[in-house]
Parts: sequence; structure tokens; C-alpha cells
Amino acid sequence: MNTLEDITKGAASRKRPMIGLTILVVEDSRFACEALRIICLRSGARIRRADCLSSARRHLTTYRPNVMIVDIGLPDGSGIDLIREVKQSFDIPPVILATSGDDLNYKSALRAGASGFLAKPLESIHDFQSVVLRHFPGRPALQSVQDSGDPVEPDELAYRDDLCHAQILLQDGMTPYVSTFIHSIATSAKDHDLLSALSANNAHKLDQTLTSAIDSISPF
Repeated sequence: MNTLEDITKGAASRKRPMIGLTILVVEDSRFACEALRIICLRSGARIRRADCLSSARRHLTTYRPNVMIVDIGLPDGSGIDLIREVKQSFDIPPVILATSGDDLNYKSALRAGASGFLAKPLESIHDFQSVVLRHFPGRPALQSVQDSGDPVEPDELAYRDDLCHAQILLQDGMTPYVSTFIHSIATSAKDHDLLSALSANNAHKLDQTLTSAIDSISPF
């Protein structure tokens, strides 16, 4: 008798090689989540989202994902702590991939137990599938890059939501989390003006740049 795993492997194809996989995305940026939603949709995977550590922990009490994508900078702590916690809590933990706009987090994530690292921006379906599917060797071979639908272009309204959220956070001051969040969303969107304003370490200039970026994206 075929098992459910056999059936889902059989249903997977070169164009949708991740059918049957559930991915928990632990990410506070709507823009980055939108990119991952598009990637998972085109790859055949189911996706669930948690925007902080506490939400991710609630998800893990009710179901076990096959894969976790964990952002390092989260509003209620570091994704490094969640990676370490999951690796220590489950006999057979899910595949855990860390993600960040700062490549310096790569080694820390691997030391905590991550199986790999995804640098932002996340924009290639083929590259994402390559990183994930190396941990599931029984699945079909990847489609060609030409057929993978690259690159991924998330809805800019998701970026506008991130910008508005960043501006609200900035009202309470330039905390380490606010800086990390703005750097992350600007890296994902390749917003060089915002990255430049952030590096100037001037809250007033940064607020002006956020306002300008928000105004440049129509909400309708």
C-alpha cells in the first residue's frame, strides 16, 4: 500500500517539486513574505506565516512543518534562539533555513542548528528550490532555470505596508530592532535610497525618506 509520502512524491513534478511540503515562514516583513508566498505557490508547497517568535511557537504546538524559514531579526527576539530551541525540542526537527539581509548572520545561524541560509532578497524560485530540495532527495529533479518563472516580483503594496510600519516604529526611537527591520526591508526591495538614509544614522532624514518612499507607491 502506498503511504501518503509516496503519493505526494508521485504527485510532485519538475514544475511543482514541492507538492506535499508545508513551510512555516517566520518573518516580520510583508514584502519578504509575499516573495515567499509566490515562490511556494509556484513550487507547489503550502505556506504558513508567523510574524514573531511567540506566534511561531504557537504554530509549532499544533502542527509540524516540513520546512521552517526563520528570519534572524524579529520583534520579540532573535530567530537564532528559535532555531536552537526547535533543534533541541524535536527528535526529528524540520529542515530549518535561516534568512537575513545581513550575510554576517550566516555562521551564527549554522552554529544554532540551521541547515542552510537564504540571503535576502529572495527572488529566485530555482535557487530557493535548490536549497530546500537538497534535503528531500527522493523528489523529482528540478526544472530548468528557464522554466522556473524567475525572478519573483512581490506586490509593491506589501512593501508600502512595511514602510508604514517602519515609520510607526521609528516614532519610538531608533532601537536595534527598528534599524534591523528597516535594513531588512530595504535590502529585500533593493531600496538604495532607504539604505543610504539608514547608514546616515539620522532619524529625521530617515523619516523623510520613508515618507517619500510611501508617497511614491499608490495605495490604490
